Amino acid sequence: MARWVVLLFALSVYVLPGLVSARIVGRPFYIHGRVYCDTCRCGFETNKTTYIPGARVRIECEDRTTSQLRYSVEGVTDSTGTYKIKVEDDHQDQLCYATLVSSPLASCKTADRGRSRAEVILTRNNGAISDLHFANSLGYLRDEPLSGCAELVRQLLESDE
Repeated sequence: MARWVVLLFALSVYVLPGLVSARIVGRPFYIHGRVYCDTCRCGFETNKTTYIPGARVRIECEDRTTSQLRYSVEGVTDSTGTYKIKVEDDHQDQLCYATLVSSPLASCKTADRGRSRAEVILTRNNGAISDLHFANSLGYLRDEPLSGCAELVRQLLESDE
């Protein structure tokens, strides 16, 4: 009888925690975000913004100390300009970003420096339990603003006063 107690105790202390953490660590993350064309070159999304189907996005994770690339995976936006990228493993000790790669639109290929990447947190050791994580929208600038953009900017400035 004492052997069974010792065996059950050993299982509960050494084996079960390993099984539980393997299940948590082994679950992938899913990063969702959107890629847009800033048709008015405002530096942010407006009601004239369009979303880009077929844009390429990369999730990259760098070593926090050396900045050496540790993980990279790419995805493509759907017809609504939305990407959904599966990321394997926990990246707790790394800095991870969703980054623009390319736009299929000839008139909207210049990445907006302030909107070309977004930080994503890819760890389960921060209290978050969801596999689904959202990144801020990423944007390209249209070569020439659309007609009506000057009026839009004027309205935005007036409403800010």
